[in-house]
Amino acid sequence: MVEPHELPRWLHQLGEKAAQPGFDRWRQMVESTGGCSNPIRLIGQTTTVDSATGEILGSYSTHDEPTGYLLTACGNRRASRCESCARVYADDTFHLIKSGLAGGRDVPESVSAHPRVFVTFTAPSFGPVHSRAVDARGRVRPCHPRNEGPSCRQRHAEGDPRLGHAIDPASYDYRGAVLWNNQAGELWHVFTVYLRRQLAEAVGVARSKLNTVLRVEYAKVAEYQARGVIHFHAVIRLDGPGGPTEPPPFGVDLEVLSEAIEAAARASQVEMRDFTVRWGRQLDVRPIETNATWTDQRVARYIAKYATKGAEAAGTVDRPLRTIKHLHRVRGLSPQARAMIETCWDLGPSLRQWAHMLGYGGHFTTKSRRYSTTLGTMRRDRARYRADEARSFAGLEPLPDTPVERVGAWQVAGTGYRTISEHTWAEMIREQKRHRPLPRRPETDQQAS
Repeated sequence: MVEPHELPRWLHQLGEKAAQPGFDRWRQMVESTGGCSNPIRLIGQTTTVDSATGEILGSYSTHDEPTGYLLTACGNRRASRCESCARVYADDTFHLIKSGLAGGRDVPESVSAHPRVFVTFTAPSFGPVHSRAVDARGRVRPCHPRNEGPSCRQRHAEGDPRLGHAIDPASYDYRGAVLWNNQAGELWHVFTVYLRRQLAEAVGVARSKLNTVLRVEYAKVAEYQARGVIHFHAVIRLDGPGGPTEPPPFGVDLEVLSEAIEAAARASQVEMRDFTVRWGRQLDVRPIETNATWTDQRVARYIAKYATKGAEAAGTVDRPLRTIKHLHRVRGLSPQARAMIETCWDLGPSLRQWAHMLGYGGHFTTKSRRYSTTLGTMRRDRARYRADEARSFAGLEPLPDTPVERVGAWQVAGTGYRTISEHTWAEMIREQKRHRPLPRRPETDQQAS
């Protein structure tokens, strides 16, 4: 039998934390955040009021908490910063994308019969980089077996740290790469304008009248390639003038949509003083069909997978850099990312704030207004579910279905856990929840499935 004094110190600290008054409530709050890595400690109070009658339905104050504060999740979408919050964000993104493809959450199921494509937009080449290609027989091809210019000719293994790095850093266009990243969001906007122009020409109406005939809806996510350059994965759908409830006009099908996308991508460009931003030659347009390779489920899962990744996937850091001197103290940077960060810094203040993102400062997940529901709506649904669950636990009646308002005042008391034992308990809770399904209201689940 092990004597108490022989136990490791960290185990003693866990026991001491569990023995403190209010531990059960503290653990309940950590569980409600999913074991968030960096929760926010709030102090304040709120009152729930029926919007129609003014009746007070309930009140809450952190003064009544044994801890004196309330823990709430940080909500960071990046898996590198908070695994539990990123998991929630990925789950929400999956349902957001899928509802725009298969219906659910106020989107009719008939939308699955509309023309829909999954498109990948890439950046142009800024110089040869180490790559790994496999032929039809599964054999690895030589890397850039060229007679002229930089070449490698090696057959790289999976996970080779050189993959994505410039073969010849001295001739690689790092300036063009970071400028392309910086203007990629604007290039997407220009593409959407040209796409509507192409579709208006295809149906024979003025672009200003296109919405009276059909609507273009989309959702996209940005992903970093190994070379540190952004590319976009997008779902593009055609609706009738009434939105998802109406199909597009007869004859406006997948072929028309695909041709319009290819023409719009070729025409799109953003002019800078001495640099033109265009899409790369690789444009992949794939129809989304129920019995095809790219189904609703697979596309939604694919996009959700990249919604929680950032520039750290390209070998850079996931936090802003204060000074260029700080860069030389950062460990784990790839040579390609380091060169792009230094280039951002050399190009001036407008690029320096996005140096850790290799120049990209846009949103990672965006959608058009009528594509499907919103992340905010799903967060409110989840908050309502948890509020009803908490009231049921306290022996109170669920909140009425009528609109309610919450009036109160809150302020941040701090962030993160304060002791090693709190971090350890949170890690154990996070591990327990890792393979559990996320809680949802029953009717929400049915709509989203």
